[in-house]
Parts: sequence; C-alpha cells; structure tokens
Amino acid sequence: MIRIEGLTKRYGALTAVDNLTLGVRPGEVYGFLGPNGAGKTTTIRIITGLIKPTSGMVWVAGHRIDLEPEAAKRALGYIADEPHPYDKLTAREFLLTIGSLYGLSARARANRTADLLGFLSLDAWGDELTESFSHGMRQKLMIAAALMHEPQVLVADEPLVGLDPASARKLRELFRSLAKEGKAVILATHILEIAERLCDRVGIMGHGKLIEEGSVAELRERLKAPGKNLEEIFLELTGGAEGRPEVFP
Repeated sequence: MIRIEGLTKRYGALTAVDNLTLGVRPGEVYGFLGPNGAGKTTTIRIITGLIKPTSGMVWVAGHRIDLEPEAAKRALGYIADEPHPYDKLTAREFLLTIGSLYGLSARARANRTADLLGFLSLDAWGDELTESFSHGMRQKLMIAAALMHEPQVLVADEPLVGLDPASARKLRELFRSLAKEGKAVILATHILEIAERLCDRVGIMGHGKLIEEGSVAELRERLKAPGKNLEEIFLELTGGAEGRPEVFP
C-alpha cells in the first residue's frame, strides 16, 4: 500500500531523511516512531505530496506520487499533526466541501458527513463555525475530513494529541477496523504504549535513517531484550536523545 525506496530529503547541509526504504502492507497498522527531528514528519509530508524529495521514490496504493499525484492522493487520507480547518465554515460545510473535492455525489457527501459527525460525536456542533471549536474538536473534524472519501491508505501524524480519552479510544479502534478491511495505516506517534498495543509493526527512525523495524516481539528477539517493552527498546536504540529540530520550507 505504501512503498518507499531510497528516499532522501536535504535542506542545504541538513539531511532530514537519509536513503529511507520501507513498506506498509495492506491490513497493517504501522507505527512510525522516532525522537524529535528524526525525519518522521518530513517523510510523511513527502508521502502525502506536500513536499518533494531530493531523491528516491514513493508509491501509494500502486501510484508513484511524483508521476500520478492525483491518483495517489485520491487513495490517501491524511491527518496532520496540527488541525487547521477553514474557520469561516461550519463543520458540516467543511466536510461537504472536502467531499466535493473528492468528487462524491451530493447524496454521498451528505450521508458521509452525517455518519462521520455522529461517529466522532460532533453532530451537535455540525452547524457551528469551526473557529469556535476547541483543539480536540478541530482534531476530530480533521480526522473526519481524512476519512471522507474512504481512502485505501491513512497517514496519521500524532492524531491522538488533544483528544479526550473516549475519542482517543474510538480512534484506536477505527485504525484496527480499517486494517481488518485490508487498508493500510501509518501512525506517527510519541505515545509508545499505544504504539505497542496497536501496531502490527513499528519502524524506529533516528537522524533521518531507519534504525530498526519489525513487530515488538521481533525487536525483542533481534536485540536480545526479552521482557523489555517498546519504550525501553526505543530508548536503547535512540540513546534517549531528544533529537534535532526538523527544518521545513
């Protein structure tokens, strides 16, 4: 569903992503982990077509993002690390607009909007301007927008930040449900306890490189670390470093 080969992104002398190769399979929740500045968000922005790589290739649902950007983006839903809906639209208007951009019929847009507002407990605020929304409500609205066109691939960058416990649990259950449907989910998160419980495999980044990849059980075996949880493995692999700031254009 997602295939990355030899991906590199440089900003002047800084190499944010360094010859990265990985894949996310259909039916899989893949945890994309690393300290701040490890290259996760840069990689995600390349996958979603927001920035171009210096070199390397990315496929989304069989479409190369540089050669078939519209087809790749149509197959993909993206939950960004900061929610930014259009403040002068109501929640309902915003989702209907997103549905229109993806070419959904008027009836499909209306039905999908009603379903998503209800699922994310936003139906009581559907006709309120989003400028009045809390951070958590904005985040839920952006999750709804990412799901509007029922994408084959979902890319989520710290999607749980700002959510109340009930909403966070519902989102985790949604990720597993999407995987059971054969869709691919890539989840970038700093919440390692959730990544350990939720993800089929994890990839741990450091300084733009993929340090280790596999299920938690595979990582324990490979690192000869029986009994260690993901947080302990992560800190061992990354040295507990806070990392470097990522640089964006």
